[in-house]
Amino acid sequence: MSEEREAVPFNRPFMTGRELDYIRQAHAGGQLAGNGPFTHRCQSWIEARTGCRKALLTHSCTAALEMAALLLDLRPGDEVIMPSFTFVSTANAFVLRGATPVFVDIRPDTLNMNEALIEAAITGRTRAICVVHYAGVACDMDVIMDIAGRRGLIVIEDAAQGVLSSWRGRALGSIGHLGAFSFHETKNVISGEGGALLVNDERFAARAEILWEKGTNRGSFFRGEVDKYTWMDVGSSFLPGELVAAFLYAQLEEAEAITRRRLAIWRRYHDAFETLERAGVLRRPVVPEGCAGNAHMYYLLLESGDARDALLAGLREDGIHAVFHYVPLHDAPAGCRFGRVHGDMRHTDDVAARIVRLPLWPGVEPHQARIVESVFRRLGHEYERQEAGAS
Repeated sequence: MSEEREAVPFNRPFMTGRELDYIRQAHAGGQLAGNGPFTHRCQSWIEARTGCRKALLTHSCTAALEMAALLLDLRPGDEVIMPSFTFVSTANAFVLRGATPVFVDIRPDTLNMNEALIEAAITGRTRAICVVHYAGVACDMDVIMDIAGRRGLIVIEDAAQGVLSSWRGRALGSIGHLGAFSFHETKNVISGEGGALLVNDERFAARAEILWEKGTNRGSFFRGEVDKYTWMDVGSSFLPGELVAAFLYAQLEEAEAITRRRLAIWRRYHDAFETLERAGVLRRPVVPEGCAGNAHMYYLLLESGDARDALLAGLREDGIHAVFHYVPLHDAPAGCRFGRVHGDMRHTDDVAARIVRLPLWPGVEPHQARIVESVFRRLGHEYERQEAGAS
């Protein structure tokens, strides 16, 4: 760089200002283990905001997906259809139960699993479809739920990136039989590490609580439904501590405001890069009709892998930390070992080679014009600042 300028990180965790107050309250209350007052507040917020039947706070989205796999009673030889363009937790949850991930290609527009390819991937061993709402943009849940209903399959929504996104007015995570949220520090609403299982099918509600309580009926005991609690089923330690829940509740209270701010940042990027898309040097994100997104990320698809690598290097020289995304699971050593591919994966492979994700977090606004200008310059175009609407 020709001059020293403040580095722009890819992500910076956003604080609402009440996190420490709520942590102090939890500390003063004397209950630091999970399932205390702040856990209940968080779960009530999720249930009210999404309309799910039951929300159970977990220590990660990975844990929520693992609970979903347990609820399905998956066995070795069972299959779960999913995209390859996702984080390893999506597949690991099912592989841990002995099931086989069956990878299908994504749509080139939304980068979500192509719903038109799902039915052909179903075999007599298929038990579930696990969708991933990439970037908080909804899959076509109408088509997917129809397929699942006709074929007797369970739908799990990996809505790790989808808090406060919706599909045709329904919150992501609340449409399938089970859903999973993430509150990792890279997400819109955070607790450092954290997640939630959303139970939408009443068949799973009672057992989900038992699994969540380490396989015991402890919840029934505290509600006065039984005179003692005991080991009832498999389970594990899925609860987060109460300090984590206190932090999260401060975030949930401001979730709508956080989302509005992120959407404004997203729109500034989107407006700014319209000229580059018209020039044919990149493609902007697509949000389909029927989806209300949450601005979890803003990405660009470059013309080639070489162009992507050059842009990432140039932004790094300008002090801007932009990143690529997933190495597709079907190409990973564990993916080859534990999963199988149905059909070709040309769009997955193509997108993975060309994608660039830009910094998007509340507080990046003063740097946004600089980021856009750097992208334009590194792609050989002149940036006219008034087109972006960024300050």
